[in-house]
Amino acid sequence: MFASLSDRLAATFKGLRGKGRLTEADVDATVREIRTALLEADVALPVVRQFTSTVKERALSAEVSGALNPAQQVVKIVHEELVAILGGETARLVYAKSGPTVILLAGLQGAGKTTLAGKLAVHLKEQGHTPLLVAADLQRPNAVDQLTVVAERAGVAVFAPEPGNGVGDPVAVTRAARDHAVAKVHDVVIVDTAGRLAVDADLMQQLRDVRDAAQPDNVLLVIDAMIGQDAVRTAEEFQAGIGFDAVVLTKLDGDARGGAALSVVTVTGRPIMFASVGEKLTEFEAFHPDRMASRILDMGDVLTLIEQAERAFDADQAERMAKKVSSGEDFTLEDFLEQMQAVKKMGSLGKILGMLPGMGEMKAQLDQVDDRELDRVAAIIQSMTPAERRDPKILNGSRRSRIAAGSGTLVSDVNGLVERFSQAQKMMRQMGPGGMPGMGGMPGMPGMGGSKKSKGKMAKASKPAKGKRRSGNPAKRAQEVVDAPETQGPAEDFDPSSLPKELRDLLG
Repeated sequence: MFASLSDRLAATFKGLRGKGRLTEADVDATVREIRTALLEADVALPVVRQFTSTVKERALSAEVSGALNPAQQVVKIVHEELVAILGGETARLVYAKSGPTVILLAGLQGAGKTTLAGKLAVHLKEQGHTPLLVAADLQRPNAVDQLTVVAERAGVAVFAPEPGNGVGDPVAVTRAARDHAVAKVHDVVIVDTAGRLAVDADLMQQLRDVRDAAQPDNVLLVIDAMIGQDAVRTAEEFQAGIGFDAVVLTKLDGDARGGAALSVVTVTGRPIMFASVGEKLTEFEAFHPDRMASRILDMGDVLTLIEQAERAFDADQAERMAKKVSSGEDFTLEDFLEQMQAVKKMGSLGKILGMLPGMGEMKAQLDQVDDRELDRVAAIIQSMTPAERRDPKILNGSRRSRIAAGSGTLVSDVNGLVERFSQAQKMMRQMGPGGMPGMGGMPGMPGMGGSKKSKGKMAKASKPAKGKRRSGNPAKRAQEVVDAPETQGPAEDFDPSSLPKELRDLLG
């Protein structure tokens, strides 16, 4: 969503690099470019004025003029101010001290409230809660049926006593939902309310009645991030009509300009709490202002990437793989498939790679990443027998033809996968005992058994350095051989019986 804004800001900062000192003209030009970039991103004008004024004031201050790298200092200032207009700190849900915690979702029709109710339920379920979805949208056609389907996909309970489609009282449903949650031991109640195509008096009155019946601990306003300035106006009207505690942005993965996210906090004074970043129920995350600011400035979002990896990778699976690597066991195609499927759970490959710092300059390459390639690779591996997965060396021509036919791919695709896997297997072997390539089997190091071959290499390495003359006295030369292992290898590697008899007599 912030691609165009990120590109404009990156181009602006690129012009500052290499300057040991920033003049007032440099700062004015930079602020002018930032103002243009924000306006093109559809950020509200009052927010743009406040933002650029603060950035200019700080950029002309002593903190930049005295910095070793003024350009980086300006980037730091812009980052801090972006964090500020995005809310500063991460907002959290307020949980009830006793009884179920009630979350009321409000917003216009089409903002994505029903789907978001399921995403929020999945998010809370992963944290150990037992959420209950309440179908209080009895106006929109099939809204109750949609919420029921979403609840089933999310694996959570739903309370839908009325059929909807204009039938039923949402206030009575909401009031009964609390008693139902207590009886069925649900600790979180998520109420999906009706919306309208535009804000009107009837909508606000109904929402106020539902709010009074629900007595919510959190009122979340669901806003479509793709509608630009209308999102800000909608937020202002809902704030005046019923009030809300935080904003949830949907469709943040779209290609709109994203001005709503940069405007709504400053205009309404309420934080952004969650963001929907995809169509799947799992593509939902807490909104962190500092991380979003880093994404906009192409600094990456490694923390979110780590959190997604922790959710996608099973702890037992990771421990099993670590033991396999440390014990020196071979990495098999079954392991390869397991790891690949875990990566797929994290979402789109392009989105994952986009969270790495500096990937903004590779947008064209990221857009070409085909997630279907993972499916093709999985099909090839799953077309193999267990023996072939464990030992790809047995894959002859006829076996590869059979695998290609079974997976709907070409033999060249199978060959390419086997070659890439062979390289991955070599890397895993290098990560085995010894920790680094070439260090396994080094004698004299605790915990590392050395082979004859490696000992032979070390014996060559233990020879005196070139240019250092050896004593012509046989006794002294023998003593040098005896002393050498104290610094270059274990003494037990030296066998005195290998010396000539006269030298053994001299040494006693």
